[in-house]
Amino acid sequence: MGLQCGIVGLPNVGKSTLFNCLSNAKAQAANFPFCTIEPNIGMINVPDERLNKLAELVHPQKIVPATIQIVDIAGLVKGASKGEGLGNQFLGNIRETDAILHVIRCFEDDNVVHVDGSVNPLRDKETIDFELEMKDLEAVEKKIQRFNAIAKAGVDKEAKKGLEVLHVYKKHLESGKPARSVPVAQDDKRFVADLFLLTDKPVLYVCNVDEKSVLTGNKYSDAVKEAVKGEKAGVLLIAAAAEAEIAQLDNEEDRKEFLSHIGLTEPGTSKLIRESYRLLNLITFFTAGEKEVHAWTIHNGMTAPQAAGVIHTDFEKGFIRAEVIKYNDYVRLGSEAACRDAGKLSIEGKEYVVQDGDVIYFRFNV
Repeated sequence: MGLQCGIVGLPNVGKSTLFNCLSNAKAQAANFPFCTIEPNIGMINVPDERLNKLAELVHPQKIVPATIQIVDIAGLVKGASKGEGLGNQFLGNIRETDAILHVIRCFEDDNVVHVDGSVNPLRDKETIDFELEMKDLEAVEKKIQRFNAIAKAGVDKEAKKGLEVLHVYKKHLESGKPARSVPVAQDDKRFVADLFLLTDKPVLYVCNVDEKSVLTGNKYSDAVKEAVKGEKAGVLLIAAAAEAEIAQLDNEEDRKEFLSHIGLTEPGTSKLIRESYRLLNLITFFTAGEKEVHAWTIHNGMTAPQAAGVIHTDFEKGFIRAEVIKYNDYVRLGSEAACRDAGKLSIEGKEYVVQDGDVIYFRFNV
């Protein structure tokens, strides 16, 4: 579906190291600011054991996982909203993404310089937040000016309501709060939809901790968790340096041994990818046949015809029905034929809302 999560943060917090762990694309990682200038884009497979289990049952020629795009955006600095440090370019890169992974340094290491000279995750977070909020405030103020002119001309009955909503956003941003927490009705958000506000995007705070803190956190990550309580945002602990070492191991047993050594059952990057998926409000449905078992990405709440359209636009246009088997039934009974015989295959029409894990065969006519 071409959905993107953008990795943002100050220089030298571990963004590019994390990106390299996530993707086959190798972003340059170095101990100096502005190492990354152009955004690096990686297509990331979404870990899903259900796909592997279906493949074991079906024995397809090919297995195709669900994917999302991860974008490594260059480090922001103070003044980015005013154009400092190529700020306008970097903020433009963020605007194009669908969700934000905000990496915050929560580890001490004298060998890795900090752009502000010391480790202080709350200060770092506030620096990024301020730049994003100032850019959003600029966009809101420009629209207020346009709406003022429209309201004076009296040509748009909604202009007055729009101004009221925009001023709520303006006051909220001026108080140092993100647009995603503005107290307005869902319908009123239409007045800012065309602005693609940076702080209105869903965000996951990624606390880059040292290896020994990856399970329980530390004083830095605890401070971040406390600071974001009212933001409707998630927090994830990850040790990017350790993840980089795991990614370099070729042997699966060696990777398992390393993970066990630090108390993990799977790489932190797998959790990060799944959290990114959730952050974008995405779910997965499957198609399963001899040619391939395929995991498809859709927005939560999509109907069967819309889901069919993700496979091919002709499937949506000529949609007749969807033959749906629940994943648990498929695994328990072992095959599509067995599910049919047991009455576990349902025939669904255009109003059916696809559920996470559905195994679907679409009937269509073009």
